Amino acid sequence: MLIAIADVLTAEELAEIDALIEAGTFQSGSRTAGWHARLVKNNEQMSGRSAEKAREMVLAALQRNATFTAAALPLRIMPPLIARYGSAMTYGDHIDDPIMRPAGAPPLRTDVSTTVFLSDPDAYEGGELTMETPAGTQTFKLPRGAAVVYPSTTLHRVAPVTVGERRVAVTWTQSMVRDPARREILFDLERSRRAVFDKEGKSEVFDLITKSRANLLRSWAEV
Repeated sequence: MLIAIADVLTAEELAEIDALIEAGTFQSGSRTAGWHARLVKNNEQMSGRSAEKAREMVLAALQRNATFTAAALPLRIMPPLIARYGSAMTYGDHIDDPIMRPAGAPPLRTDVSTTVFLSDPDAYEGGELTMETPAGTQTFKLPRGAAVVYPSTTLHRVAPVTVGERRVAVTWTQSMVRDPARREILFDLERSRRAVFDKEGKSEVFDLITKSRANLLRSWAEV
């Protein structure tokens, strides 16, 4: 399941993150890539205290977003990385590491990947997030503050930036439900019950959908 979510970050949050990025320090992104991904990763990642604040803001925004929560069913979320791509920077074809090890925390299985776009799409050329999916190649260059959420099993890349600077926050989620097909069923049921509630309130149909979703989650969740 691949989902684009608008307005994950507010205009005020984006302005604050902009200021943090301008004041922050950056290092080579290859330092956080797996041994094979280092061969194709050419970007810069933010470090230091400013990065910690920006990561906290992005993480809080995702955690409060109902669509992200319903789609990813997060058990644990990796602290986001704040990355930038200048002219000629790119990230070639790669698959995200299946297990990541946050500093000072237990290993995390990557079920769901998320990219939050921090730059206006008109501020740079190139830099499309490109995914190879069963439906073919799909590209994403979303508005500032929007996010794309996709299975971590997806082969993907970032096209070279030719003009300007691409800024993003990227993170990974260990879901309570590891199987993506089951997550999609639960997401569809969540959307259905909310649509019924908006139209009819707490009706018999709403209760039946809620019961089905709750019992499937109870059967499939790993917590």
